[in-house]
Amino acid sequence: MHNFINNIPARHVVNDMAHNEKEKIEYIGKTFELLKRHIKTGDKIIEFEIARRSPGVRLIITKSRKILLTKEYRYELKGYDYRLPGGKVFDTLKDYILARNKKTGIIKYAIRAAKKECMEETGFIAKSIKHFQTSKAGATVDWDLYYFTVNKFKECAGGQKLGYGEDIKPEWKTFEEVMKLCLNNKIKEARSVGVLLRFLLKNSAHK
Repeated sequence: MHNFINNIPARHVVNDMAHNEKEKIEYIGKTFELLKRHIKTGDKIIEFEIARRSPGVRLIITKSRKILLTKEYRYELKGYDYRLPGGKVFDTLKDYILARNKKTGIIKYAIRAAKKECMEETGFIAKSIKHFQTSKAGATVDWDLYYFTVNKFKECAGGQKLGYGEDIKPEWKTFEEVMKLCLNNKIKEARSVGVLLRFLLKNSAHK
């Protein structure tokens, strides 16, 4: 049985630019699409089963050797967690598929989403934004996180613009406090911990 998102059929073959391979879409849901991709390794062809979803963005907002974290209630943790502000690049899987098929690159969409999430979650308008790193989830889960740095911003009239059910409070933390939060498992998103530590270590020499 085929699955559809507004006339986008599952189980179809498309050409994947990043891998220069053909991939077969087996299933399209609301959040994930499942696909099979054949990749040549040496003289063998290996079939990978891959789950792919819309990428996300995270923001490292800095001021006077402080980083703006958010204290957010996370339902998967059943409690509060310190996070980097951020969210989805695309609101729907359909939008992601359509953008990917344009073959113009995702980074421009990620920048737009980062500015939007900055305003909504922190109440700041980013005046300068720079791509810092893209984190890959793994070989069989395709979920990229785009990390951006922001060091120039201004307050947005009306402050945060949170969605229904969101419980997010911005808090400024010194570089040293963020380092301790990372090392003491107070920031549960491990990918962000790695990126934050890299950012802190790169900037520790520029006191």
